[in-house]
Amino acid sequence: MFKIFIVEDDAKLVSLLKDFLSKYEYEINAVTDFSTVLEQFEQFEPHIVLLDVNLPKYDGYYWCRQIRKKSTCPILFVSARDAKMDQVMALENGADDYITKPFEYEIVLAKIKSQLRRAYGSYAANQNGWTLKVNDLVLDVERLELRQGNRKVELSHTEARILEELMKKADRVVSRERLLEKIWDDQVFVDDNTLNVYITRVRKKLAQHHIQDALQTVRGKGYQLKTNWGNED
Repeated sequence: MFKIFIVEDDAKLVSLLKDFLSKYEYEINAVTDFSTVLEQFEQFEPHIVLLDVNLPKYDGYYWCRQIRKKSTCPILFVSARDAKMDQVMALENGADDYITKPFEYEIVLAKIKSQLRRAYGSYAANQNGWTLKVNDLVLDVERLELRQGNRKVELSHTEARILEELMKKADRVVSRERLLEKIWDDQVFVDDNTLNVYITRVRKKLAQHHIQDALQTVRGKGYQLKTNWGNED
């Protein structure tokens, strides 16, 4: 049974979410003490987190960063804040997706199922336990790591999926549509700007290996991972 951790201070909404999601045989746990969110997360060990932005004590962005230090489980923001910058901040702080309130419960369910499939199910990145190598850069799909020599950089599931596709087709252009298809199977609900945010995050992960300007935007077509980077350490 998959476990869902809800970090939301609207008691009525929490109750409604619990009632709705419990019908689909999920185990639900909601935060009660907003000063110990991380401790409750570690104790419950959920498969996915539903997280609001506006919370007592610290905001959702803070707790998203704290959870990311401990886990790569999917994090889905559910918030009334609908500005594009709020969505960008959520993704840049480690979230996998963002839903604005008010919402249809069926959409929340669809996104939860999609993230669970991507992380643990038939589409999971770790199902094959394999690695990809381009030059001296190794993507460990199972461990969600990007390695170069002794240096390791941790990845989210989504970052790993993007790199997997780009490295499989290194020096070739991968279309935006292909990346969206690879990452999300519910594209009707995806803001195209989300992919831009993830591409920026992937570039930052490459930069931690001193690989600059390797991931290039091909205007009107997509993205290309160039393999002519140096071996600077």
